[in-house]
Amino acid sequence: MIHTLLAVGFLAIFTPLAALIAFPWTFLTGNADFLYNLSIRGARVAVWLAGVKIQVEGRERLDRSRSYIFMCNHVSNLDPPIVIPAVPGRTSVLVKKEVFRVPILGWAMRLGALVPVDRSDREAAIASIAKAAAVLQKGIHMTIFPEGTRSPDGRLLPFKKGPFYLALDTGCPIVPITVLGTLIMMPKGQSSIHPGVARVVFHEPIDPKAIGDRDALMLAVAQSMASALPPETR
Repeated sequence: MIHTLLAVGFLAIFTPLAALIAFPWTFLTGNADFLYNLSIRGARVAVWLAGVKIQVEGRERLDRSRSYIFMCNHVSNLDPPIVIPAVPGRTSVLVKKEVFRVPILGWAMRLGALVPVDRSDREAAIASIAKAAAVLQKGIHMTIFPEGTRSPDGRLLPFKKGPFYLALDTGCPIVPITVLGTLIMMPKGQSSIHPGVARVVFHEPIDPKAIGDRDALMLAVAQSMASALPPETR
């Protein structure tokens, strides 16, 4: 519990201070790189204070000069602050549209090229895919949790189809990621964090143009992601 309190206490102090510094700079320059980098550093410190050590594997497989769609399994609220800082370079993410209504935060997320998503509205979901494609064209990665929610037992849930249409439409390679260890540290429904070691495994990029079919692409990503899971959850 003390690790959780340390992490929460740090974020309670860091977030308004970071906003006080980064928001005016971002507004004046129109460049969100400083805001993004400061947020990533804050996430890393919070995770460290929570007693979580991170091991990253396979990142050397990636070409740092190109954009990717990173797709990761999802079992814990710890996954985003662990996985996103591990991605090389700046990445965008899909965020529920309701969060964009929060004053100041919504403005900052728009400047940071985060993409609002509304899964209850098909036309809005299609528009989100178009916005994500525009982000990729700027040279910014997309990081997506294609299950759309956290798995309670570590087994992969069915994937949402939208991210795979994005890959097929843009031709952008998909990099499957498997995050391990976070289920034990902070399972779904639990608010406290147990210290431990998280592994972030980057798999070989998958070329959607070489597969061509959405269902086959979904299967290829699922198989790659599952290859690093414990045998009992594959």
